[in-house]
Amino acid sequence: MKRKNYSELTVKNYLHRVKLFFSWLPVTVEAASATEVKHYIDYLLEKRMAPRSINCHLSAVRGFYDYLTYEEDVRLDNPVARGQMLREPHPLPRYLHDNELQLFIESVSSTRDLAIFMLMLRCGLRVQEVVNLTLDVIDYRRSRILVKAGKGARDRIVYISNDAAVALAKYLRMRPKTGEKQIFLAEKGRCRGKPISVRAVQKWVEHYAQESGVAVTCHRFRHTMATQLLNADADIVSIQELLGHSKIKTTQRYSKLLNLKAQRDYFKAMEVVMRQTSTNQLE
Repeated sequence: MKRKNYSELTVKNYLHRVKLFFSWLPVTVEAASATEVKHYIDYLLEKRMAPRSINCHLSAVRGFYDYLTYEEDVRLDNPVARGQMLREPHPLPRYLHDNELQLFIESVSSTRDLAIFMLMLRCGLRVQEVVNLTLDVIDYRRSRILVKAGKGARDRIVYISNDAAVALAKYLRMRPKTGEKQIFLAEKGRCRGKPISVRAVQKWVEHYAQESGVAVTCHRFRHTMATQLLNADADIVSIQELLGHSKIKTTQRYSKLLNLKAQRDYFKAMEVVMRQTSTNQLE
């Protein structure tokens, strides 16, 4: 996985899933079969694990057996067949409506927190990407940010809107002088002055969500940005680049939401159709 440049967090998660399987497995590694895997799926279902999470566990176990076969030359059958993967629901991305977004933003009392949320909302940054931001990647002159080693260890350029730039500049003016490279620092407790964590940002979002009464998650900011750009006639490929999606199919999910662009395109095209079609029978 390290040779394939997977992130440290991904490697950690895969190892956890493999360890969980083998701590449960009632037989030896070599003796495991599709029967044991079926029982393991039942075990995970009893723990009320979602189909997507179960499939991640199965994928990790399958990958480990592939490793034994192709890297260690161990001759054994892989007990995890592709047909054993569970069918996953594919819910549409949830985004914030304008009134919900206003209520949430008005509840944010911290200059630092507002800057973080605006970067996720306007630049489409993932929470990990916000946490990893350093001072040297902000290019105010060109109104852009270099996101280093985002998901899939890929770099990309995102652009920063005026309101997000103002929110970030306001925080930077009050940010304490320190040798830390990360932009966002903890302001209280034992970690004061140290870079913030992903979990800390998630907890702040949960706090303000409760304060405002608006259902918000970190990822919902990205969904909101994508939906707003689409409805403002932004090209789907441009949205894909800005969000850092490796597959256009992922971005196209947003076109199934309340798509004002599709609505405008329909009525514009229909005007042409009606002009070109004889309406004598309707008169």
